[in-house]
Amino acid sequence: MQQLCKDRVVVITGAGRGLGREYALEFARQGAKVVVNDLGGAGDGTGSASGPAFEVVAEIEAMGGQAVASFDDVADWNGAKNMIDTAVRVFGGLDVLVNNAGILRDRTLVNMTEQEWDSVIRVHMRGTFAPSRHAAAYWREESKAGRQRVARLINTSSSSGLYCNPGQANYGAAKAGIAAMSVIAARELDRYGVTVNAIYPTALSRLTEDILGGGRRPDLSAGAAPGFDPLDPGNVAPLVAWLGSVESSGITGRVFGVRGSRITVAEGWHAGPRIEKEGRWQAGELGNRIPELVRQAAVNAETSGEIPANAA
Repeated sequence: MQQLCKDRVVVITGAGRGLGREYALEFARQGAKVVVNDLGGAGDGTGSASGPAFEVVAEIEAMGGQAVASFDDVADWNGAKNMIDTAVRVFGGLDVLVNNAGILRDRTLVNMTEQEWDSVIRVHMRGTFAPSRHAAAYWREESKAGRQRVARLINTSSSSGLYCNPGQANYGAAKAGIAAMSVIAARELDRYGVTVNAIYPTALSRLTEDILGGGRRPDLSAGAAPGFDPLDPGNVAPLVAWLGSVESSGITGRVFGVRGSRITVAEGWHAGPRIEKEGRWQAGELGNRIPELVRQAAVNAETSGEIPANAA
């Protein structure tokens, strides 16, 4: 079978465990050279360890692939640049950046601390922006030098950010921001040969085991092939590898949901029903008009992304 990413150079953040590990292994199977970035910290961002990144590198090398470990902090400006520079120095360039690293510090809004807000926003939003900024600068310079690459930027959003899960104001805000940033970046970087997309995966990992694991694990097996685990993080990797390949040209500015064997294209905010008049509205006029306007609008999706069954 043809390797979709033969000799493409890929940087993947948070690639030591879970989803990121599956992405790294799949890109390697597809012929890519992989920079495995991971601090090796806990799910809340504390601590660090070199083991997870080295283990994934060893797995890739054992299958005959090429990989190198990176322990740079994705949210550190210089660390993010060093990560991109590592790909160029070791493998001669950069074709794909997958921003996957993340942490959780869930708390309801009334109980959330400043530090819990800042730490999650830092890792997710700054940790997506900083590597993307340095990768984009590299791709721009390559384009200006007449060496335009078939480049791919793949970011990670979440159903929590798109469809709003209570208890995750920090994480959801970051993930919603990443979805918007991805669409904006797609429009800005098109001139340099770069496509930008995002995914919102549903899979069992360290960050989701409290929600999806154990007795709270949803039954998604209806209609599934025998032995198929819809929550296996490996299910997400084929789409990410395909988005990182040259085959995905023309697909940009999109947000894809992946759960088991289901792939969804999310549809973003758009202007719905409206009212207007000549001149300024008076506050007293709106009491009858706004409720009627809202009744005409589509209801907000549930956290699954689906419209509630009892919606009018």
